[in-house]
Amino acid sequence: MKHGIASLKFSSALLIGLGVAGSAHSAGFNLLEQNASSLGNAYAGSAAIAENASTIYFNPAGMTRLSGLNVSGGLSAIKPSFKFRDEGSTAPTTPFGALPLGTGRGGDAGDWGFLPNAYASWELTPNWFVGLGIGAPFGLTTEYHNDWIGRYHSTKFAIESINLNPSVAYKVNGRLSLGLGLNWMRLDADYRRAVPALALAEQVPPGAVPSLVGGPDLMARVKMDGDAWGWNAGVLFQATPNTRIGLSYRSTVKINASGDTTLKGNLPAALGGTAVSQEVGAKASVRLPDTAVLSVVHDLNPTWQLLADVSWTGWSSIKSLDIRNEPGLPGDSLDLRFKDTWRVALGANYHHNEKWTFKGGIAWDQSPVRNATYRPTSLPDNDRYWVSIGAQYRFNANATLDVGYAYLFLNDARINNGVPTDGKGTIRGKYKDNANVLGVQFSYQF
Repeated sequence: MKHGIASLKFSSALLIGLGVAGSAHSAGFNLLEQNASSLGNAYAGSAAIAENASTIYFNPAGMTRLSGLNVSGGLSAIKPSFKFRDEGSTAPTTPFGALPLGTGRGGDAGDWGFLPNAYASWELTPNWFVGLGIGAPFGLTTEYHNDWIGRYHSTKFAIESINLNPSVAYKVNGRLSLGLGLNWMRLDADYRRAVPALALAEQVPPGAVPSLVGGPDLMARVKMDGDAWGWNAGVLFQATPNTRIGLSYRSTVKINASGDTTLKGNLPAALGGTAVSQEVGAKASVRLPDTAVLSVVHDLNPTWQLLADVSWTGWSSIKSLDIRNEPGLPGDSLDLRFKDTWRVALGANYHHNEKWTFKGGIAWDQSPVRNATYRPTSLPDNDRYWVSIGAQYRFNANATLDVGYAYLFLNDARINNGVPTDGKGTIRGKYKDNANVLGVQFSYQF
């Protein structure tokens, strides 16, 4: 009897794009929660508000509104929920028929995630400003029970990112400011799934039956990391004494990641019962999307401030995710066909008194996943609506504390992903999704 891995089909192409640092929950796997001070407004007016040093991420030109030395830091706690309901999923097929699949739904694939941020800006001269931002712009974590019916697609997917964003801004005159930043980004990914033991068999004993060759499952894991540079720029224009307009852009970032693909487990007795343990080098590339944001902030009167936001994200930069393994494990590709997306947000601030400001906002956030055929189990994403509230307390002229909360209503995410002969089977059903986001931000001006 011979055993080998030449016929293994391991879809580790999910590697780069479908997970999160923590569990932040903007559309796709973008993390909009780069501060908590705008969370209460559903991030309406993000490129024009410039109320603390976190403007470095949203629009570096906003630093020109911050005199002296400014620091801001915060933490967002995110709890997404992804609950799957089966509607006729099918197992991988073999020469002996379909493998046993079970009935497990995987539990809630969402879990708590925590997303920190830190910023500092410095007024060098009345016209020149510099700053540094630290955050995590991309990521997602989904984790299922190991015995769920979609285990051949994924059991866990996690991505963590970190972004360093040195920036500079120039105040052209009293109405116009320009900003520019560099971005160094690092991504770490951890993807796991089950692999049918039959995938390792080049030859099977005559007369073997499915129960002998179908299990137990082997476990495959991909760990990769990579880093790259990008840039961002912004314009801030004071159109009238009461109306401010911001326009910002963040470039694509192409990550060339490398790491290892490993396969471990024991073959069933009918295939010799031997242990399997193999590790090979792996590489993958992904072009993370660019983003453009147009924001308006209008002071209606001394009490009320109105905010609006329209943003575009170029998710179509990710058509597929491909893995290139070293000899020993063949590569594979995941067909995603992401689409570009739009986001629209409206918000308002009520200045109750010198100490307290209360915030509110709503948003519609479009998903890059538009078709159940291309919706992966590691990203059961769909369009969502934000409803946000928040409050800001001003201790004195220099120190403020923001607290915000958002609840995200997601449309049911239908999935019909896979073909019977790809070694993973077809996952067919729908997800009930939602998310809670709670954040706190402290800002100080020296």
